[in-house]
Amino acid sequence: MHQQRVVVTGIGVVSSIGIGWQAYWDALLAGTLGTTPVNYFDTSEFPTHIGGEVHNYQPTEFISELPHSQNLARGAQFAVAATKMAMEDADLDRSLSLDNKVGVCLGTTMADVQELETINSDWVFKGPKHTSAAQYKRYPSFSMSASIAKCFGFKGPNTMIPTACAAGNYAIGYAHDLLKLNKADVVIAGGAEPFSRTVFEGFNRIFAVSPDKCRPFDKNRKGMIPGEGAGIVVLERYEDAQARGATVYAEVLGYGTSCDATHMTIPSVNGVANVMRNALKQAGLNPEDVGYINAHGTGTAANDKTECAAIRKIFGERADSMPVSSVKSMLGHAMGAASALEAIACILSLKFGQLVPTINYENMDTECDIDCVPNKSRKFDSKVAIKNAFAFGGNNASLVLAEMNS
Repeated sequence: MHQQRVVVTGIGVVSSIGIGWQAYWDALLAGTLGTTPVNYFDTSEFPTHIGGEVHNYQPTEFISELPHSQNLARGAQFAVAATKMAMEDADLDRSLSLDNKVGVCLGTTMADVQELETINSDWVFKGPKHTSAAQYKRYPSFSMSASIAKCFGFKGPNTMIPTACAAGNYAIGYAHDLLKLNKADVVIAGGAEPFSRTVFEGFNRIFAVSPDKCRPFDKNRKGMIPGEGAGIVVLERYEDAQARGATVYAEVLGYGTSCDATHMTIPSVNGVANVMRNALKQAGLNPEDVGYINAHGTGTAANDKTECAAIRKIFGERADSMPVSSVKSMLGHAMGAASALEAIACILSLKFGQLVPTINYENMDTECDIDCVPNKSRKFDSKVAIKNAFAFGGNNASLVLAEMNS
């Protein structure tokens, strides 16, 4: 049977370091720190006060002219705005026929939980008659992907995947399947997440938040920093992209999933190793074919140690020289949007031959003895990369991405 190739032809980004893929890419290469004092709510009662919030975002600049775009919650706004950017980047805003099967596959952790927080506050302090029916409609996770479909008129498969911090990878992987199985002609895939008090409070309660900076792989790392944003890619079959003369950023060779089936919050070396092994198997590659890993890299003690051990288990002595960098050092942890934003960083690295750095790195940890591309970007010429993502519940997903060649 003819094997369909799946490629990335458009990119849209809303992030704490830049809006639009070019601004995002420039900030990544510069090692820009996107974590700042939290503005969304008063953090005086919390032990930490830093977050990866998106600044300078105005809905009217991106989505006001779209039908059904009024009264979207913040996360859905991010998703729609990033989709609009990705569609325009792929040159599909005019050429796309709505008769085609255009699918949407989006990932999230808590969806637009800000709406639920407001409902809860109004209920407690004003009474149930003062809660908004519109907010109830905006909260459920399906409303994010449904909002994309409504705003653009997409009538293909529409799926929301709430596998937390790995959701963006899951969404891109599932979109890859839809195209290979000819269940869609184009798929909008990625993840979106608004900054929320619920996430900020929850991670503070389990003592996982750094008080100042996220320092992945550093001996003195103190934890993650919650963030927000959206990362969207346009995926289509290579033959279709080629036929319409589209720019191709990279190829999605395959993906893998696994579940640790051990602990809700503590990752397993075997589970993480298995997901990379599964991804390589589906892509038809061996470990020696991979030249770069875009890490999950949260900056927490257990996660970074586990990821490094799993990398060494799969790549052996090559782990000594394998570049492995973490975008979370700059963005913070954008939850359901995280792995989508990081997959985009990986795609752009392959396209332009530049590795993004792990910033805030100062002290080597012998349990994280990898080349984490410390503090400065650099050139590289690898053709294949892995994007790792791990989530609570032991839900893991890895993408295998490749520089596009004919």
